[in-house]
Amino acid sequence: MGAVQRDVYNPLLFEIAWEVANKVGGIYTVIKTKVPVTIREFGDRYTLIGPLNYKSAPMEVEACEPSNPHVKACLDEMSEHGVKYLYGRWLIEGSPYVLLFDTNSVFHKLDEWKGDLWRSAAIPSPPADTETNDAILFGYLITWFLGLLTPKYNQSGDPAIICHFHEWLAGVALPLIKKRHLDVCTIFTTHATLLGRYLCAGDVDFYNNLANFDVDAEAGKRGIYHRYCIERGAAHCADVFTTVSHITAYESEHLLKRKPDGVLPNGLNVVKFSAMHEFQNLHALNKEKIHDFIRGHFYGHYDFDLDNTIYIFTAGRYEYRNKGVDMFVEALGRLNARLKSSGSKMTVVAFIIMPTTTHSFNVEALKGQAVTRQLRTTVSEIQDRIGKVIYEHALRLEDIDPAKFLSDADKVLLKRRVFALKRTSLPPIVTHNIVDDHKDPVLSQLRRLQLFNNWDDRVKVVFHPEFLNANNPLFGMDYEEFVRGCHLGVFPSYYEPWGYTPAECTVMGVPSITTNLSGFGCFMEENIENCDDYGIYITDRRMRSVEESLQQLCDQMYQFVQKTRRQRINQRNRTERLSDLLDWKRMGLEYIKARQLSLRRAYPESFVDDDEDFQETAHVKIPKPLSAPASPRIRMQVNTLLNDDEEEEDYLFPALRRNNQTQEQELLSEGDIEAFNKLALEHKEHK
Repeated sequence: MGAVQRDVYNPLLFEIAWEVANKVGGIYTVIKTKVPVTIREFGDRYTLIGPLNYKSAPMEVEACEPSNPHVKACLDEMSEHGVKYLYGRWLIEGSPYVLLFDTNSVFHKLDEWKGDLWRSAAIPSPPADTETNDAILFGYLITWFLGLLTPKYNQSGDPAIICHFHEWLAGVALPLIKKRHLDVCTIFTTHATLLGRYLCAGDVDFYNNLANFDVDAEAGKRGIYHRYCIERGAAHCADVFTTVSHITAYESEHLLKRKPDGVLPNGLNVVKFSAMHEFQNLHALNKEKIHDFIRGHFYGHYDFDLDNTIYIFTAGRYEYRNKGVDMFVEALGRLNARLKSSGSKMTVVAFIIMPTTTHSFNVEALKGQAVTRQLRTTVSEIQDRIGKVIYEHALRLEDIDPAKFLSDADKVLLKRRVFALKRTSLPPIVTHNIVDDHKDPVLSQLRRLQLFNNWDDRVKVVFHPEFLNANNPLFGMDYEEFVRGCHLGVFPSYYEPWGYTPAECTVMGVPSITTNLSGFGCFMEENIENCDDYGIYITDRRMRSVEESLQQLCDQMYQFVQKTRRQRINQRNRTERLSDLLDWKRMGLEYIKARQLSLRRAYPESFVDDDEDFQETAHVKIPKPLSAPASPRIRMQVNTLLNDDEEEEDYLFPALRRNNQTQEQELLSEGDIEAFNKLALEHKEHK
């Protein structure tokens, strides 16, 4: 790129995203969870850059002086021109340096920079789009900063500078960097395409018509042409262009007109428990909290056996079609009819956790929780009093007469509590009063399918139009606790570039249903021989009709409901073992390759070989488990000592290595992914 010989083995890394220390959506999770592995590689040579949000920044960032004198000099110079910023440590694991720019401090330059963007890159920008205006200001601040920084590293042996941009909101700087010939390597990662999200939200056969869309016209129809230009310009001006999944790579090739150089899947920080049964204990503990909600919501109207109840849920942004909520609710209607016709004694409670605009909590939902709490408090007080009476009588060696345990006052109080609990209406299907609920697509579909929580319905529905947190008066639990307490997550998305919700389920040992149109679903299909055995059910929404996909989803849920408790415990063990597949220690390898490729393209003379290919890690598929599904009929007699709630290992005996089986294949056959990853890294380092 330049005449100066750069140090490509100890580069500086700047990662730029709108969601650095600024939670808006899923990219915040990607950046935040990836920090520890990046810090291990770069240390203090790693800095994140984002916008300054005065509401969240004080809680997210601890201010400090830049340790790099060149960075400090650049920021001082920008400060002299009125630029406001916050530099410090992000208060997360790894404590990376962050640089947050206040875009409002340069708002007076907006018109000037808009004109320059049009002259430099032919990117238009309407006046009323605040989000685009902020993106332009942010992009020019990044370019300004890099324009001051790069000349300071002008000696041979100075480190190369890598800039990794995420999403179109951070992508304005890329055409400017290219135009001004700044001596930096650039990577652009799109986590979804703008046009793809808009097209899928409409009634369009998206994937079968990708090659036929007039992208400029489609973007213009939806009023996002200027945003599309920014996204496409960023993709074409970056040295390396990547996406988060193969399905999004296919989409980007047609909509952004550049084939991605590679795929950077999203990972998670996986915390392994020291003992396998710990996550099973957490499931039991949090399931009991959900039981408490169910008692308050349904009991008094009618009751059902909680020991024969399955909790399933879907969650995410309220994108009715993109997230597959339409298919989920339709499948619930069919599942209800199927369970009723088969005479099943199982009850399925389906939760829909998606935020939308509400007036307030539903009074009936609040009242149900209040009266059950009152009843529980009353019973606890009576228990304490009876316990003291029994204790005193026993100490005195006196006869204990159970008939005298309850006083008349206790009987009256209990009758009042029980009377307050009785309700003649049906349990509400929604926990809040939704604004314009007659127009709400989820409620409209529930009404059409007559899923009203009738006493004879085998499928009950609870629509909670708000994200969960511990301060919630109905559930009183965080989202993670809620997920751990459920039995199955269902995410039949039509448009899902990656899909953190099923990935989070996997890490917590909760089986899930996803689709082959989600990045996560495609990733699992590529890495696992038989996903169903490991609790990852994949609905085919690409090669089947809508009716066939619906029937497959209903079949998957029905088959899960038919499992015994022992089989569900066994499957959760297998699901949790897949968590190493999603660990950043593994996923981060693809980021390393992308950075290497950008350095090779910018400074080819610094590398001995000329291999520029972005070769993804060769994956050996995880084979079908060696154990049969848990069943009392085929287990050895010693296992009859276990009760239904105890976990069991998948393998009765350690698998012997076959004559021609490598150590890696042996580890995979045993399902020991963590050891397999360690061995693969050792072999790579040895080579």
